[in-house]
Amino acid sequence: MLIIMVFSFLVGLADVYVAGLIGPAVQAAVGFVTQIYFLIIIVANAISIGTLALVSRAIGAGDTGSAVDTAKQSLIFSMGAGVLLTVIPLMGSREIVAAAGFPPETREIAENFLRIFSFALGPNYILINTNAVFRARGEVKKPLLTMTVVSVTNIALDFLLVFGAGPIPAWGYPGIASATAAASAAGMALNLLLLFRSRFWRSIYSEPRAVSPRTIRAIFRIGWPAAFLQIAWNTASIMLYNILARLKEAGIVSLASIANGLRIEAIIFLPAFALNMAASVLVGQNLGAGRPDQAENIGWRLAAMGAALTGAMAIIIFLWADRLASFLTGDDAVLQETARYLRINMFSEPFMALGTVMSGCLQGAGDTRSTMWVIFVSMWLVRLPLAWIFSHELSYGAPGVWTAMTISMCFQGLMMAWRFKLGRWKRLKISEE
Repeated sequence: MLIIMVFSFLVGLADVYVAGLIGPAVQAAVGFVTQIYFLIIIVANAISIGTLALVSRAIGAGDTGSAVDTAKQSLIFSMGAGVLLTVIPLMGSREIVAAAGFPPETREIAENFLRIFSFALGPNYILINTNAVFRARGEVKKPLLTMTVVSVTNIALDFLLVFGAGPIPAWGYPGIASATAAASAAGMALNLLLLFRSRFWRSIYSEPRAVSPRTIRAIFRIGWPAAFLQIAWNTASIMLYNILARLKEAGIVSLASIANGLRIEAIIFLPAFALNMAASVLVGQNLGAGRPDQAENIGWRLAAMGAALTGAMAIIIFLWADRLASFLTGDDAVLQETARYLRINMFSEPFMALGTVMSGCLQGAGDTRSTMWVIFVSMWLVRLPLAWIFSHELSYGAPGVWTAMTISMCFQGLMMAWRFKLGRWKRLKISEE
């Protein structure tokens, strides 16, 4: 799982690096549009969370039939949702970009990005959910293979399509989004092939292929709070970008800096999110096997491991912030603000890891509502109000936004740990009945 997260990090880094070679406006647009893209794939992530919780419990209980049936319904659900939601950014890119509050000088770039990104949605929906199916059974080498192919393809096409080579003409900045669409399609095709070649999962392709309302309801019951929390997170992130865009002449520099800072900071997220995904599977399987105390013990051990690893990495990034920022931009103003972003946010990283691992444990148990409320409160009642007050009312500018992000992440980590400690997730029923 850690290797998979490394590949995801490298893809995001390549996107921003290539965008930076074109200019700060393109770099700012990539960061902003990425937040909108994440918002649109929320349904896929929600379906995958519901799928993983149900399938991992079925695997832990030795119920093969239920595991395969849930996986089949998940794929039907994700295919339908992916096709439907592709239409939204394809047809309404101008309205979406205008509503999000993009600076005028980046709007045309953002609209083109969003239209091209829409072609990645359908394949990404299937890719995300087939990966969840494999992870729920502990088959993590298959998603590793797929994401290796996706990442290598995406990074190679970033450079090839943007700058051209040999008979391939230079597409410019649209090549960044086109690379994502092509790589997602390749990953989807590979995962569908791996399912077909698996003795355990092959019956997914057999009859009946009709929708099972009972299974869909079970997936939805677990997934909707996860969808809501991701909507809360991503819309809050878009609002944060909007707050930065309103910093007048400092707006473009701030937007480019947060895009760069998040990509560098993502290297710290790697162990935390890898442990999050491992925790969700292990907690789900242990609960399915009737071992709630073992599930709790695993959760605390993984959280401690994550906090220790991210804390050590945060110290390194804090000390090397200027040099790391220089890899992504040659603009002095963007470089200085990116380094400032990194130094301020490094103080919250152990709390980020704590909250991330704890949320994985709760999601694996099917307790998605508690994670929903913790994230909603931390983003909308802590982060955004403080970001506006610090940056505009108190005139601290972008550093005020970075400080608000740090405070809210510390709050989020402590609240997730408190919810896990209460132990109500041990008694939660998530059956299809």
